[in-house]
Amino acid sequence: MRLSLLGLFLFITIYGLQAQDQHNHANHDLKFIQTEYNFGKIPQGKPVYHFFEVINNGTEPIVISNVSATCGCTTPEWTKEPIAPGSSAKIKVGYNSASEGYFEKNITVQYNDNHTKQLIIKGDVWKTPVGAAPSNASVQFLKKQIN
Repeated sequence: MRLSLLGLFLFITIYGLQAQDQHNHANHDLKFIQTEYNFGKIPQGKPVYHFFEVINNGTEPIVISNVSATCGCTTPEWTKEPIAPGSSAKIKVGYNSASEGYFEKNITVQYNDNHTKQLIIKGDVWKTPVGAAPSNASVQFLKKQIN
């Protein structure tokens, strides 16, 4: 008898936890149009930005509580207002491109009750010339011909 009651108790507990987990996912369904963006080749020292669009597919408002990047070279901006069910918002992610070479940065989006999603930006920063472009004798010759 005790064994039967224990089995019944375990069954009800496990079933209840699964139902609660499914309920939480349905209410907090944050969907990204894209989760990764490649800037391609960008010049060193020129900041670049990308907007990630998010949609609330759930049945309750979603509040983005934090957006954090893996380094200070990446700066996220987001709305602090709740995103209503069926509505969308944008997260702006900037990269300062101070360092030359390939980069790949992870951005963590934290929302309702510590749920998280990951975004990725990447690209390749090429080194810009140190000084001005060399003078072009042909351009100087043409200027003289026009005057």
